[in-house]
Amino acid sequence: MNNLKIGDKVEIHCYKHNGKLHRQSDETMILDVKDDYIVCGNNKATIVDSDGTVRKTKETAILFFYKNNWFNIIGQLKDYGIYFYCNIATPYIIDDRVIKYIDYDLDLRVFPNGSFKILDRMEYKFHKKQMNYSRRLDFILKYELGTLIDKVRHKEPPFDKDSIEGYYELYQELLSKEKDVN
Repeated sequence: MNNLKIGDKVEIHCYKHNGKLHRQSDETMILDVKDDYIVCGNNKATIVDSDGTVRKTKETAILFFYKNNWFNIIGQLKDYGIYFYCNIATPYIIDDRVIKYIDYDLDLRVFPNGSFKILDRMEYKFHKKQMNYSRRLDFILKYELGTLIDKVRHKEPPFDKDSIEGYYELYQELLSKEKDVN
């Protein structure tokens, strides 16, 4: 059962439809636990890809993982505004302090002015054929992409500046408290 609480540290593991680990990221901090989603924060997280490539993210990110939606949302706090990177993916599960989900290639990039771009359509088509996504799965993924786009267009949380800034302040407070303890 999910017994995470604010301030806990977890890892994030992203899989592909075939069950193979695609990407993992080290420590991220739980900022909020709701009935239908959790919010995490990290800064300059280490990302390890399945091919062994290791990189660090460049900025603080606020991450939203959903129990009932087939997407997750990453708010990236860059010097020139808040960008969002949204993955079309299964609802998350928690397994031994690891957030896990299956990524389905389609991504939505949202820019600070609210405009957006759908990414990786060709990768999605390739994997859909290669891994035999069912018609039902294809429908769900496209439906959820539409739901995500509606949230962007209507500036629903977390696509409003206040949501991200509020969680960013909480993340800074928790980091500060952590530093004081150590």
